[in-house]
Amino acid sequence: MAAAPVEAVAFDYGGVLTTSMADSLARWRTASCIDARSFTDCLRAWLGREAEQNSPIHELETGRLDAAGFEQALAARLRRTDGSRPEPAGLLAGMFAGLRPDEAMWDLADELRARGTRVAVLSNSWANTYPDRLHDGRFEPVVISGEVGLRKPDPDIYRLLCARLGLPPQRVAFVDDARPNVEGARRAGLHAIHHRAAGATRDALLSLLASGATVGSPPSYPSKEIRA
Repeated sequence: MAAAPVEAVAFDYGGVLTTSMADSLARWRTASCIDARSFTDCLRAWLGREAEQNSPIHELETGRLDAAGFEQALAARLRRTDGSRPEPAGLLAGMFAGLRPDEAMWDLADELRARGTRVAVLSNSWANTYPDRLHDGRFEPVVISGEVGLRKPDPDIYRLLCARLGLPPQRVAFVDDARPNVEGARRAGLHAIHHRAAGATRDALLSLLASGATVGSPPSYPSKEIRA
């Protein structure tokens, strides 16, 4: 099979270019006294493999449900440890308050660009406000689910990413901390790396770029599940 060099790397935002999503959510649950089981059950119903395609998370990520509407739906599903319902307003802000830029990953993006590899972002948005530096010209394109009406792991969003890059999928690598999104990218023909730490992801990407990749056979790298 013919070798196809990878010309672009697309990064997820939350949990890849930032610190751990799971850690931020855990701190929020503790600080807000959210019952862990009620939150886990909600995620499973709305985001798990068996979730309906019009679940509130799917609707939020594709921009069909606004932040206020999602917070109302989420508050109705959650309970505090004392049995009460949380206030809807501010739930999303609290959930993501613990996120910080992972500067090692931003440095990796700069390193790749210096090597001549294009870098992009493909992010499922929860009505997030992204930092200005995401749009400073470092990443091109920046594909945000709520802006394009598609979400990972829908294959169409990976096709859109590749179309905006002007590259076939076998010339694009994708990095995400969520296993379903990694698997979706592989099914769409991209080379996909399950992010666990900046150092491991850097090693995996540089190995991929140095070796050349075989069309249809994206490599597999060690990874671990990130659970909310």
